[in-house]
Amino acid sequence: MSFKLSVRSHVKLEGLDQRLVAVVKSAIFKSKIDFGVICGMRTTKEQEALVSKGASQTMKSKHLDGLAVDLMAYIGSRGSWELNLYDDIADAMAEAAREIDVPIRWGASWTVPNIAHFDGSMEDAMNSYIDERRSQNRRPFIDAPHFELMV
Repeated sequence: MSFKLSVRSHVKLEGLDQRLVAVVKSAIFKSKIDFGVICGMRTTKEQEALVSKGASQTMKSKHLDGLAVDLMAYIGSRGSWELNLYDDIADAMAEAAREIDVPIRWGASWTVPNIAHFDGSMEDAMNSYIDERRSQNRRPFIDAPHFELMV
């Protein structure tokens, strides 16, 4: 099945780096899971609000510079936060990034600097990150909807 981005998703892509936009636009056609763009550019004020309520951990967000995007998985018309859906979306993002030759990092595998070069599935990449954090006695920070351009 082939999916397409909504008008609202296209609006959320405005202002983002065109390499990141190209990856998202390609990935929607490769994905086994429908998705939409829920966040592209953010203002400093929006980022401050997210940090203050604990929804973000940094004021150095790449969303402020147009270098990050958050995607939401859809099952039918219902948005879903089920983690397994996001590794499928990440597989599509990795495939698109590989084809376009754009370095992308995924928020559920922070230790993989470029998912396009990861040898394995994105589920494997996420599990590798989780294992590494646990071996350091640190809690993993899983931000599965988040993808960022590495520049």
